Amino acid sequence: MPGKSQLLLTGWKKERGPRLQGSRPLDSSKVQAPCIVRIPSGDYRLFYTAIGQGKPFDSCQGYILSALSEDGIKFQTEPGIRLAPRPELPHMSLRVLAPSVTQYEQGRWRMYFESRGPASRPPVICSATSSDLLDWNLEEGIRLESSDGVGGPRYLSLSDECGRIYCCGRDSSSEEQPKGKGVVSAITSDGLNFRFEPGYRFCDRATEYVSNGITAAEVLAPSTAGDDWIMVYSAWEDVPPGTIVPPHPSSDMNAEASGSSADFATASIASDMAGYRSRIFVATSENGLEWERSGLILEGAGYNGEGLDAVHAEDMSLIELGEGAYRMYYAACDKDGNWRIASAVNSG
Repeated sequence: MPGKSQLLLTGWKKERGPRLQGSRPLDSSKVQAPCIVRIPSGDYRLFYTAIGQGKPFDSCQGYILSALSEDGIKFQTEPGIRLAPRPELPHMSLRVLAPSVTQYEQGRWRMYFESRGPASRPPVICSATSSDLLDWNLEEGIRLESSDGVGGPRYLSLSDECGRIYCCGRDSSSEEQPKGKGVVSAITSDGLNFRFEPGYRFCDRATEYVSNGITAAEVLAPSTAGDDWIMVYSAWEDVPPGTIVPPHPSSDMNAEASGSSADFATASIASDMAGYRSRIFVATSENGLEWERSGLILEGAGYNGEGLDAVHAEDMSLIELGEGAYRMYYAACDKDGNWRIASAVNSG
């Protein structure tokens, strides 16, 4: 059988229909940033970022929900919010998104997530714990922060106690900087205290289709000696020259200063659809630190095309199905600006 790296580089097939779409007041406006977990019962729980008319307070810009499935294909949303912003915490007052869940001891789980306050504050990474994957308790403090902000965390366990977060940010010490964010990393020995590792782990600098930064990067460690590390990542292509882009509400300080109450989802989708594209790529490494781009593995048909992911395919989460096969869940946006969770499988 081919190694994991070869299986993940090619042979991805999109599965019919969405795995999840807005269906209730909590997620009616936008769903994105999935995280898939196989729970002790053997079922699948899909965590995802959402916003809708059922948001817990007026200025809220997003929270984390969940859905359950026996087969990984048909999901049933679960009631309630798994994790919501805290208005009393400046770094977490408006939005929580992009969960990454890991089991850190028997019967205990930790969720790392991107946390946002006002546009004047850079996003940070925080954490919460749970014993049942439903009720989550926020852990005090910030796990990871930088002057330019960090987001889109993906946690990788390296041993019983050691782990690494791959996330999207900027390394100010690097001589050559991308237009958007690249992949940086931080190491931990206890899951709570992290130390940035110097340099970029990976940074596509204005290559084909990649001209506006990377939004998420999930890393799979080698399962057999001699095999490569694999990074599956999503990146944005910038708008055509001369395009006027509506400001995204999460970074619009003018709206913040004026107290604008414009609908967050409507404004963010208008920005998403201004000419940007996002696609999913893969890179390989011999050590998990230095990476080489291998190629494009998933994209949509474009602004005039059909399909759930015509315009955007990003923020993926992978789960192994056995015999070298994987299913990838990802955020997908069609030509009409509808965001859903889609999936694809490799050939195995």
